[in-house]
Amino acid sequence: MKKAHIVAIALLLGLAAMLGVLAASRTVGVGASSRAQVTTSSVTARVRRLNKVELALRRALRDRPPALPRVPASTHGVVAAPRVVYRRPAPIVVIKHSAHHDDSGGEREAQGGGDD
Repeated sequence: MKKAHIVAIALLLGLAAMLGVLAASRTVGVGASSRAQVTTSSVTARVRRLNKVELALRRALRDRPPALPRVPASTHGVVAAPRVVYRRPAPIVVIKHSAHHDDSGGEREAQGGGDD
């Protein structure tokens, strides 16, 4: 490679690196500025909503439905598994006819009548 090509590639890589650092710093700056704009009124509104959700969860925990009734005991403590019967479907038979080359009606040696 010529020295001019090497220098041009180095300059392009340096420019790309500088633009990448600039973009990353702006991205980090966006997150910091959004965190700085949080006001106390928005925080109190969120706390109020969270308190309502917590109260609803505590009510749901307190007002649980009653426990389910016990399962009746089976004979000898073992429940027989249901019997599964698998029935195979009827086979599908497909018959494909292919053309026979001797049925073409062309010349046949068996039929003749000539005096060869």
